[in-house]
Amino acid sequence: MKEKNMIRQLLPVMVAFFVMGFVDLVGIATNYAKVDFELSDTLANLFPSMVFFWFLIFSVPTGMLMNRIGRRKTVLLSLAVTIGSLLLPLINYSFVSMLISFSLLGIGNTLMQVSLNPLLSNIVRNERLASSMTFGQFVKAIASFIAPIIAAWAAASLGDWKYLFPVFMAVAVLGIISLGFSQIEEKGEEGETSTFAQCFALLGNKLILLSFLGIICHVGIDVGVNVTAPKLLIERLHMPLAAAGYATSVYFLFRTAGCLLGAFVLAKYPSKLFFLISVLCMVAGFGGLFFLDSLLPVYACIGLIGFGNANIFPVIVSQALLRMPDRKNEVSGLMVMGLFGGTIFPLLMGVCSDTIGNQSGALAVMVVGVLYLLTFYPRLKNVS
Repeated sequence: MKEKNMIRQLLPVMVAFFVMGFVDLVGIATNYAKVDFELSDTLANLFPSMVFFWFLIFSVPTGMLMNRIGRRKTVLLSLAVTIGSLLLPLINYSFVSMLISFSLLGIGNTLMQVSLNPLLSNIVRNERLASSMTFGQFVKAIASFIAPIIAAWAAASLGDWKYLFPVFMAVAVLGIISLGFSQIEEKGEEGETSTFAQCFALLGNKLILLSFLGIICHVGIDVGVNVTAPKLLIERLHMPLAAAGYATSVYFLFRTAGCLLGAFVLAKYPSKLFFLISVLCMVAGFGGLFFLDSLLPVYACIGLIGFGNANIFPVIVSQALLRMPDRKNEVSGLMVMGLFGGTIFPLLMGVCSDTIGNQSGALAVMVVGVLYLLTFYPRLKNVS
């Protein structure tokens, strides 16, 4: 009976993880909007930057909000904001409306990223937290994987890539309904209050600070590949956007596979070695992208990066949460604030690419993030 109850609680949470993956549609949407509005790389990269900028502003306040209204209600609020972000482009499609839509998508995703992992920790045991978070990332990656496919199908069959939005909006509505009727007992910090100073003071813990920087690099790489992979194929192989967009799906296909594998591996084996293998996969992938210019080898490198980046987030966040179990809401807020890397990296990548005149500039920025993760590895503990 207890196992069945846990499954009933997990199902709506996993639907929310799927909705969390909607944030990654910004990659393929940026490429389509760049063509629609005739934008430079620097200007087009404002779209993903607008999404992830709000992680800097709202992550810590969301952790404080959870202390007042609870984790489940915060997730429900995030789903409502996400629905609004998906509805706006269907009402009006312009450069300004897309900036507003992506801002709302970022705000909704911030609320969700901060609250969903602590909510999950109320359902599963501590020793299963990393693997459960990884399975959630697997579900999230499915949404990321299918977004470019749906966009390409909608553009080819229906004449408009934006039919992607109502499809995803229907799932978000399902998420609100299923989670709204769920019963999840929340233990811990609900009802407590904390100040901004107390939240940021947690960065005085060395592992928390280094974990925060690790999340910045992980998300910077994730968003960076999402945006850059199609541009790389267009630049080197002169592919049309609809075909080049599948490079994003290749990345998320291997990211999805990595999450699925990680859900089983992290449940049985220490996370430290798996983290190192993951980072080395990214090193190999980026090394190849600097030199290769044929389709299958480029796809293989993109796949290596996707596989390698699949489990970085749950390993880092789970260790940070377990380091301060009495401050999970605040720690989660700080970790999710690290998703601001999705703003920093694309802006730097756009400037470097426009300066150099090709996508090698963008690749170089992402390599810096990979090298940091390599230096972060010795700080991890073997949690299994």
